[in-house]
Amino acid sequence: MKQITVGVLGAGRIGRMHTENLVHAVPEVRVKAVASPHLDVGWARSLGIQVAANDNDAVLGDPEIEAVVIAAPSGLHCDLIRRAAAAGKHVFCEKPLAFEAEPIEAARRAAEEAGVTLQVGFNRRSDPSLLDLAEAVRDGRIGEVQTLRVTNRDPQAPPVDFVKRSGGLFFDFVIHDLDTVRFLSASEIVEIYAAGGGLIDPAIGDAGDIDTAVVTLRLASGALAVIDASRQAVYGYDQRFEVFGSAGSVVVDNTRPSTRVLSTTGGVLARTPHGGFVARYHDAFIAELRAFAAAVRGDRPVVAGAADALAAVRAAAAARTSLAEGRPVRLGRAAPAADGGTTS
Repeated sequence: MKQITVGVLGAGRIGRMHTENLVHAVPEVRVKAVASPHLDVGWARSLGIQVAANDNDAVLGDPEIEAVVIAAPSGLHCDLIRRAAAAGKHVFCEKPLAFEAEPIEAARRAAEEAGVTLQVGFNRRSDPSLLDLAEAVRDGRIGEVQTLRVTNRDPQAPPVDFVKRSGGLFFDFVIHDLDTVRFLSASEIVEIYAAGGGLIDPAIGDAGDIDTAVVTLRLASGALAVIDASRQAVYGYDQRFEVFGSAGSVVVDNTRPSTRVLSTTGGVLARTPHGGFVARYHDAFIAELRAFAAAVRGDRPVVAGAADALAAVRAAAAARTSLAEGRPVRLGRAAPAADGGTTS
């Protein structure tokens, strides 16, 4: 099988992870180039990458590169998608594509008109446990879905500088949960009510964001969902999921670095969850890139596309409106976008 020649745009924490996964665990591709304004050239050379550059044109202007992985700052995503599409390159882009609907629509049109694949990095859709859960729901093993619950708690709050440019809790963090509810339920979100506050770090509140939220959702199917999100869980990366239905329930619990359980007269002790998202979703991050390679070859549809990115961003905007106004928000109404504009 001929390898797909790939370039990576962005070499921060996520970009480096994707690059290393591509090199070490995705044999379907060859990483020819990586570009980032503050690139560690020694790191790129250690991976055997031929081109290490500070300018994105080194990737976008290379006719040999067939596909790009975009892990640049979120505010650049849609512009880079459009530029890559214009160059005839398939695109895998990290979430969120943008903080409002219009740039995502433009990026989707650009990809469609260029005839290139566009996949979005909603990595949970490639997690083996969540795929197993979704299969049980699709097969009807729990009957009609009635409620869903998603718990998403980071082990440590991010730096305030990151918070200021992230788009906020709903766009940076809860957006994964909003997509997960859509994916597990196979139903659209039609109403959102969000409550939240600053219970962890006052500096996050000073930056105009929250660090703790509970989001209640009503789905088109009639089912209800609850998202419980926190920027800090002192015991590790807390990721739990449940879908409850008329014939039973299906649960995915936390995974741990070790399955050891110590049982003594003093109690029963298990290991704490993983220390972060890279370890917890290691297999999912690799699987989504392999799925992208298969989609580029035409062997399968993308795991998550622009329509999924658009639905999640609209839901995140509605959640922020709900928090600000203290009321449920029906999707389809105008909701303030990150720059003060509107989404529909």
